[in-house]
Amino acid sequence: MKQYGIFMRKEWREQIRGFKIIWVPLLFIFFGALEPLTYHFLPQIMDSIGNVPDGMEFSFPDLTGTDIIGSLTGQYQLIGILVLVLAFMGTLSGERKSGTGTLLYVRPISYSSYFLAKWTAASLLAVASVWLGYGMAMTYIIQLYEHVPAAGDLIRFLLVYGVWILFAVTLTVAASAALPTGGAAGASLAVLFLGQIIDGLVGKYWPWTPWKLAEYGLSYLAGSPDTSDFYGALAVTAGLIVLLVFLGIAAAGKNASRAKV
Repeated sequence: MKQYGIFMRKEWREQIRGFKIIWVPLLFIFFGALEPLTYHFLPQIMDSIGNVPDGMEFSFPDLTGTDIIGSLTGQYQLIGILVLVLAFMGTLSGERKSGTGTLLYVRPISYSSYFLAKWTAASLLAVASVWLGYGMAMTYIIQLYEHVPAAGDLIRFLLVYGVWILFAVTLTVAASAALPTGGAAGASLAVLFLGQIIDGLVGKYWPWTPWKLAEYGLSYLAGSPDTSDFYGALAVTAGLIVLLVFLGIAAAGKNASRAKV
């Protein structure tokens, strides 16, 4: 536990020095503000563009706060996941490549503490950033839209979606422990995005997967949550997170000898 605390302080210092603790939340906050504002002012934007044939009118549906949260979730499933993978793809592999890891590996360190500290710091930053993004979206949704999601339903959604984000970060950090930085990014993006594509095609045949969590979370906002498969998907996701953590710890120890001197 002593080494874990030391490594945690090291991770937070590195996140501050690299401004990661600033730019990652700001990106999610930016998209959180952009989504409700864009949909609200879309009619005015279209009118200001001009060059529209006479007599042509655009019909825009009346969106609710739940619709905006769903649309923002779609953005986070694509852009947000990409941001997180790029932010944490070099969590361990970057230290091996730069030679920083050599200063650690020559000492009798606990690789479990080393990996868990990096995983904890990355997970906290990622989940907090996503939640801040939704918080920013809600400030505009409350002011601009009707049928705002109930606080209890929104909290349930955020908790469920937070588990999905935790899975994505765990996969990325474990890949960084096992592969070079470029390989970690490619492997993480391939698994996360291909999983979403497959879920969109044959999702009804595999309801117990991490890729279903966003859908199950959004069902709370719709007022009709289907929990028949939700707990199965949650259990599978938790099991995969634990498995990836153990694999990441093993890979961190195995690849320590590959650190650049």
